[in-house]
Amino acid sequence: MNYVIEAHGLTKRYKSTIAVDNIDLQIPAGRIVGLIGPNGAGKTSALKAILGLATYEGSLSVLDKSPARDRAALMEEVCFIADVAVLPRWIRVWQLIEVTENIHPKFSRKKCLHYLSSTKVTLNQRVKQLSKGMVAQLHLAIVMSINVKLLVLDEPTLGLDILFRKQFYTNLLNDYFDAQRTILITTHQVEEIEHILSDLIFIQDGRIVLNSSMEDIQQSYIELMVPPGKAGTVRALQPMNERELFGRHIFLFRNAHREQLEALGEVRTPNVADLFVAIMNGAES
Repeated sequence: MNYVIEAHGLTKRYKSTIAVDNIDLQIPAGRIVGLIGPNGAGKTSALKAILGLATYEGSLSVLDKSPARDRAALMEEVCFIADVAVLPRWIRVWQLIEVTENIHPKFSRKKCLHYLSSTKVTLNQRVKQLSKGMVAQLHLAIVMSINVKLLVLDEPTLGLDILFRKQFYTNLLNDYFDAQRTILITTHQVEEIEHILSDLIFIQDGRIVLNSSMEDIQQSYIELMVPPGKAGTVRALQPMNERELFGRHIFLFRNAHREQLEALGEVRTPNVADLFVAIMNGAES
């Protein structure tokens, strides 16, 4: 199988600090992957290596190219959105569209104008005149109008209100994503993206501690909620994690017998945020 991203022993050091620690990673085409981790976990360092913005040790291939050696060619197939403030504040919208059209051979002005037609962004406005949400709409309209194979989103909706955040991911899913494209997302707002993800990666202290499809997660992980009187019985089954909510105990299990747990209390699939907290707290090595 050909992978959009394939890494073996990927390592990034900053003097005596190891930001990315000997990770192996394989991401095929047509996936929406969430790369989740706490601050300082190595997410940004990994993204910089993937985008050819940082040196690294080990083997790394992105779209069958070396980010270190072939960055110019790679950027014809990759788009990247970080904080929306990266757009120059002095530029007018029509100028930004022209610059993008001249720089990127796979940009479609027609598509961009179509996406902008459903917003309040006008062509003669300067970026500095737009609200943060409008800048994000502009940025997304430009990116969705470039026919690339890999889209990397690093906290793309940071600081935006919940209505826009939901619309952002709806547009991304309905108007952009297809089986030939791959989207890699990092965010701290994991509860907002779990419904669009096909795969989930947790990174902690530069190491991958979870790498699974959402289907496998739904099959492998189970939460059990019980009243205090049953907590001791459940602890004897050696759960991965335990937390308390409104006087009830919630236990997390991996690869447990669902029928056995159902006899003890309320069983459900954990959401990504709860799974993240459990694993980050050392529930899994």
